[in-house]
Amino acid sequence: MPAWKTEYIAGPPRIAVDHAGSGPLVVLMHGIGGNRTNWHDQLPEFGRSFHAVAWDARGYGNSNDYNGDLNFDDFATDLARVLEHFGASRAHLVGLSMGGVIALDFVARWPERVTTLTLCDSLPGFSHLSEEQRREFIRLRQEPLLAGKEPKDIAPTVAKSLLGKSPRPGSFERLVASMAALHKESYLKTIAGMANYSRVFDLEAITAPTHVVVGDEDTLTPPATSRQMARRIAGARLTIIEGSGHLSNIERPEAFNRSVLGFLEEHRKA
Repeated sequence: MPAWKTEYIAGPPRIAVDHAGSGPLVVLMHGIGGNRTNWHDQLPEFGRSFHAVAWDARGYGNSNDYNGDLNFDDFATDLARVLEHFGASRAHLVGLSMGGVIALDFVARWPERVTTLTLCDSLPGFSHLSEEQRREFIRLRQEPLLAGKEPKDIAPTVAKSLLGKSPRPGSFERLVASMAALHKESYLKTIAGMANYSRVFDLEAITAPTHVVVGDEDTLTPPATSRQMARRIAGARLTIIEGSGHLSNIERPEAFNRSVLGFLEEHRKA
């Protein structure tokens, strides 16, 4: 028997989730190249003490695609639907990379609905980028796909750039599989929607207990970025996962689970 159940939250768009356990709700959100399977090392462990939910964001995995351009704040609205589906007035949010930006957007909109905030290998949005930098960010990531390549064609190269020097066996294969499963059109829209999202996050205004987690070998969102975020959020905890790149939950799951679960247990609330 699997250690989690798969469920679908009515849309539009329909949202697919895997979930395990019972208790206070913890929502796990993947990065721009991921899906809910990225959290399968966490669900059974987190489900021992919490109701742990990993989603496919709109346009990912088994969640529906959507018409038109992506408004990045749609993710926060979808997240509110996840909480409502499970009858939770508030939740612990754990977001990796893009998932962390979604969590920041959500807490800025509905601070009373966030029990704790865990930002993993993430960044404080894209408001610091100039228009030229945004265009270049989008061009570099979209160009190969617009030229005819599929996600599976670029997956090995991207995976190598994200992982640390000595990832756990199987990490590379899992990441390649995750990226190969991307829906091309949705991925293109998400790249543009995220890079063009200019909302300024007031980190100093965050009052939820916050944990910032980063791999010491993360070159995409390096430890310096996480240190700065932690300094700006009152009382934030910083954890650096040794021997990990950008996918700390996949590359070093034991250290990740121990650190993040320890923080969640300290702030356990119904």
